[in-house]
Amino acid sequence: MGDKPVQERGAGHRLMEEALVETCAEADASIGMLYLPEPSGRVLHLAVTVGVAREFAVPWARVGIDDPVPVADAVREHRLVWLGGLEDTARRYPRVGLVVPYRFALAATPLDASRTAAERPTGSGLVLLWPGSHGPDLGDRERQVLESGARRLAGVLRRAADEGRAIRPEAHPVILAPRPPPTPGPVEAAAGLGFIRRLPGGSCALDLNGKVTFITERAADLLGEPVSRLIGALPWEALPWMDTPTVEDHYRAAMISRMPRSFLADHPDGRRLRFDLYPDASGLSVRITQAAEEPAPSAAPPPAAETAPSPSRAHALYQLIHLAASLTEAAHAQDVVDKAADQLVPALGAHAMALLVEEEQRLRIVGYRGYTAELMARFDGSPVSADTARAHVLRTGNPLFFGSPDELLAAYPATRVLDGMAAWAFLPLIASGRPVGSLVLGYSHPRAFAPGERAILTAIAGLIAQALERARLYDSTHQLARSLQTGLLPRVLPQVPGLEVAARYLPAAQGLDIGGDFYDLIRIDDSTVAAAIGDVQGHNVNAAALMGQVRTAVHATAGAPPAEVLARTNRLLTDLEPGLFTSCLYVHIDFTRCRASLATAGHPPPLLRRPDGSTTVLELPPGLLLGIDPDTAYTATEVPFAPGALLALYTDGLVETPGRDIGDAIGETAARLTRTPRHASLDLVADNLIGHARHAAPRKDDIALLLLRHGYDRPTFPLTFKMRPK
Repeated sequence: MGDKPVQERGAGHRLMEEALVETCAEADASIGMLYLPEPSGRVLHLAVTVGVAREFAVPWARVGIDDPVPVADAVREHRLVWLGGLEDTARRYPRVGLVVPYRFALAATPLDASRTAAERPTGSGLVLLWPGSHGPDLGDRERQVLESGARRLAGVLRRAADEGRAIRPEAHPVILAPRPPPTPGPVEAAAGLGFIRRLPGGSCALDLNGKVTFITERAADLLGEPVSRLIGALPWEALPWMDTPTVEDHYRAAMISRMPRSFLADHPDGRRLRFDLYPDASGLSVRITQAAEEPAPSAAPPPAAETAPSPSRAHALYQLIHLAASLTEAAHAQDVVDKAADQLVPALGAHAMALLVEEEQRLRIVGYRGYTAELMARFDGSPVSADTARAHVLRTGNPLFFGSPDELLAAYPATRVLDGMAAWAFLPLIASGRPVGSLVLGYSHPRAFAPGERAILTAIAGLIAQALERARLYDSTHQLARSLQTGLLPRVLPQVPGLEVAARYLPAAQGLDIGGDFYDLIRIDDSTVAAAIGDVQGHNVNAAALMGQVRTAVHATAGAPPAEVLARTNRLLTDLEPGLFTSCLYVHIDFTRCRASLATAGHPPPLLRRPDGSTTVLELPPGLLLGIDPDTAYTATEVPFAPGALLALYTDGLVETPGRDIGDAIGETAARLTRTPRHASLDLVADNLIGHARHAAPRKDDIALLLLRHGYDRPTFPLTFKMRPK
């Protein structure tokens, strides 16, 4: 499960792990976590962590770059994220506050923030946690250690990549053991044991995972079990009367906050025991004494032993809360699949998962984890009328649990066990009161599903079903909106001899709104062409409709002088009284004269890269937005457009970011255009500009981009263009 010996992972991994451990120690941090990106850069994987148990790490092992968690914000926005306490966390990151409602301070930072975007490791992040006793502010020394640690880790990753041995995240996080304390000598060890035995009550020690590593005879007597049964066990598994969310939550709180904690628990024989927890980097020291309170009623007898241990109630509740918080943020069906698979499979003891939905009386697999693609292809499309467990739960809405292959074959004799599993849970996905699919969980060992576990699994399936229904509706509506949006844009731009063209349209990253950004290219005759770009106010169907009207009006008047085209279009829009305004930039290019004439109606200024490679921002005479005043006059400006010149028309989504001067952003885009090789294909130039805009800052507006370049050999090499969807 990821805990391979360090030497098997190579020198780069060893240096990375050492750097993380030393950064934690120098910063006096209690927990350290290093995230590395998957190749797409859209998901961060927890590669290495120190100071925390696997149980705590697994739910955060895979973080989407857009997820509302500190490390995603730090990496995506390339900034330090600091959380100074419980209230700060709950206010800014409700999901984290809900799942980890304990006292701690946290810092998340991208690796090597001092370097340029081209030099630093893309998508890597460092997270440090401090005990709950930490103050609300990050100290100067801690900040310096954090920054130097991030630079050191970045250097390790960069050197490994340069040597052709790039470090990639493993399937599961590597959980590093804390540095062991000095080994006491025989005399010191004997004195320590004597000291412990003389203390009133009993003493025991738990490791980071909660397992008992040491316990005195007196502590075992108080708990009512022999030492041999308790050593190496989790208290809430060896002692069923301690299998409560409250007990396990105290353990979690102490380990995350690194602060002492006390609680009372009722023994089945009527005694009330007091537990005092003292945490550090290696685990917990626990003092157990008998409390003075009156005896409590006897607890229910412990349940019978199971073939394979089930998750404790507190553990299952923790996973249920985490999954519920995650699913509220899942926008697309694939998000639901990923979040469910990432958390259910490792956290609840399952080894495989398949998610199926009903489509046209057949079960379609929408996602899986732990199964092979070949096996899933075999079962995909099976009829809902089939005599199978997965179809049965869809038809009836009742879950099925099989603790062994014999139990499954007894219920469904025709079944062929092909997945290598030894126990299964088939759970109905019920949304809006009806079954919509099935969730299949496979276990590699026989398993007795206790009633509490069955209830938890059924509840989890219900959460997934509701989230999946919302996400599929969102996907359908989103696709409809995007189809309408792109349907109003030109599918194919005309072929213009001597003119190279590249166009891009990138919808806003979030929401179902339909934007009003548009562009167009109009061939007038063999020697002249017109281009237009604009941005309608708003993001709705009305904006899209107005965008179509603006394009039609521009087409109807194309060929007239640019100022007149804008004036006529403006009068048409004011007559329509749509209640919306639009910016527009219109360009008339004359290849015979090698000139371009431009007029603007409140649109961002175009960029002109001259044949020598220098780029200028064309500050045109300002014009009022279209649709406000029918008597507005516009002014045209003429500029040279010689062979080799490139004209970039764009909407403000390409350059506008919150908190930044738009003039500076336009200047940076012009500089980026200057640095692009003059003879690079326009597709590469367009992708470079769009890619920079997407990753420089979060975008909430659509982007339209139209690039026009005067070809060198116009009569001989006519160039065509067909828009590629992005």
